[in-house]
Amino acid sequence: IPLEMLRLRDPDINPCMLESDASIRCLDANNYDKEKCSTYFLKYRNCRKFWHSIMIQRRQNGVKPCMPTAAERDEILGEMGKMPY
Repeated sequence: IPLEMLRLRDPDINPCMLESDASIRCLDANNYDKEKCSTYFLKYRNCRKFWHSIMIQRRQNGVKPCMPTAAERDEILGEMGKMPY
């Protein structure tokens, strides 16, 4: 398995794994009709945008790692009280 594929399956690296998996499951279930999965794609894009902005903030503030770990992300989302995407 290529290293990049393993990285994408690492919950500490990929904050949007659930959204990505849901999009793929939708495509599989709907014979790859993208129109039927547009809400899944939107949720995935919003997830990526949200965590990308967090990553940029952390980088600017000198926080390492730039991408919060899975546990840190759970805390951040918990503090928000609702899903931002």
